[in-house]
Formats: sequence, C-alpha cells, structure tokens
Amino acid sequence: MTSERPYTRYASLADKLVFISGGSSGIGAELVRAFAGQGARVAFCGTRPDGGQALVDEFVSVGHPPPWYAACDVRDVAAYRAVLARLVAELGPVQVLVNNAGRDDRHRMEDVTPEFWDDRLALNLKHYFFAIQAVAPGMAQAGGGSVVNMGSVSWMRGRPNLVGYTTAKAGILGLTRTLARELGPRNIRVNALVPGAIVTERQTALHRDAAADQAFLDAQCLKIRLDSRHVARAALFLASDDADGMTGQHVLVDAGIAQQSIIS
Repeated sequence: MTSERPYTRYASLADKLVFISGGSSGIGAELVRAFAGQGARVAFCGTRPDGGQALVDEFVSVGHPPPWYAACDVRDVAAYRAVLARLVAELGPVQVLVNNAGRDDRHRMEDVTPEFWDDRLALNLKHYFFAIQAVAPGMAQAGGGSVVNMGSVSWMRGRPNLVGYTTAKAGILGLTRTLARELGPRNIRVNALVPGAIVTERQTALHRDAAADQAFLDAQCLKIRLDSRHVARAALFLASDDADGMTGQHVLVDAGIAQQSIIS
C-alpha cells in the first residue's frame, strides 16, 4: 500500500476558500497542497513571517496561484482574530476551516507549571474555538461549510509524557460534538480528524528510528507507516459535499493503533 496515489477529486471543493492553521510544515503543508490541488482557494498561517514562503514558492515554481499566507501566533487570540478578519475582507467568507496548528512537545508531569499547562491548552485547543467563532457567521451567510478539527490518537492510548497535549486533544472531541449541535442549524458541519503515528519531518528528526518504526507497526492493525497524505485524504473527504451527512464525528486515521488500547 502507498500514500503516493493521486488524491480523489471533489468537485464541491473547487473555488471554496479554505483556511488551514499551522500550514507551513508537516501535516499542515500537505493539507495546503491537497486542497489547492482540488482547485480551492487556500489560505494558511504559521508562526514566522517567512514561515510560509517555501510553500508559496513551491506553488509559484509550477505556475500555480500562490496560497494566501499570514504569520500569527495562534495563542494570541486578538492577533489571530485580526488575521482571520483580514482574510475575510480580502477573499470573502471562509467555507472550510481546518484547525490544525499544535505541538506535541514531550513533558514530564513533574515539570509542568501552571504557565506551561495554560500554554499547552492555548496552543492545542483554545484557538480552535476562537477560529470557529470568528468564521462561523460568514460561513453561515455563504450557505454553510465544514470545520475539521485535528485531534490525536495519543489521548486514546494514554501516551505518557504528554499530559498537557493529550488533555487538550481530548477536549477537541467535546468541542467538536457541542459545536456540531450548535452550528448544525446554520448548515455548518463540525468533525474531528484524528491522526495516529504520522511520519513527518519533525517526528523523524526528533523521535524516529528503526525501533520506533517497529513499535508502531507492531501496535497497528495495518502494517504500514502513515504519512501526511493519509491524513489529507480524509480531510478532503470531510470538507467536501460527499460528507454532507456527517457532523459531530471523530474519524480516526491511525492504521488501527487505537485498537491496542481496547484489547490491552
């Protein structure tokens, strides 16, 4: 099995305005590529002023319209709201929102301070809500839309040395289910997409070796290493009209690794 096959084309995504937080690298960068390949108008943010330039240049080099980029620390709610307001003023209402930005830095329970705890929640959960709050009125006026909240299978597995991260990621399920109910009458769907062990440049640099690969393969039902394209394929489906009957769902793309927690 390979993740290199072409993406399925979803006609309903053509010309939709898609905003992706944390789109400069890793899963986020592949999401930018995947949605742009559908003919969507793609916008994304990252933390550094030049953080999106490499991805923008990638589009320009092959003659594609460059995505819209803004630098923003999503933990700064006022600054993030301003970025989203500027996007809407320039390009119109967001029709697909992918809440992706976050970091899974390892941390021991004993080392967590109140300040670090608040920072983990701000980085991995808080901005999801305020982005949805910001774009929902325009999304509703445009006839509806789709929100995809990026979760993590780590909280289901009870992964150690990640308590701030896993607590935030578990909270995404509650956020998703509540806002699916609240925004449904406005024809806005809200779903969570939950990746498993995904190979990215950052994970490779920090944690990946042959032993880690084998441990993941042993724990998974499917004996393949997942990469960002596996996640992007599911995101495209959830954002498209092909998923127009789905909301409030928690969709795992984990090769079955969460099954280990059920049977162990």
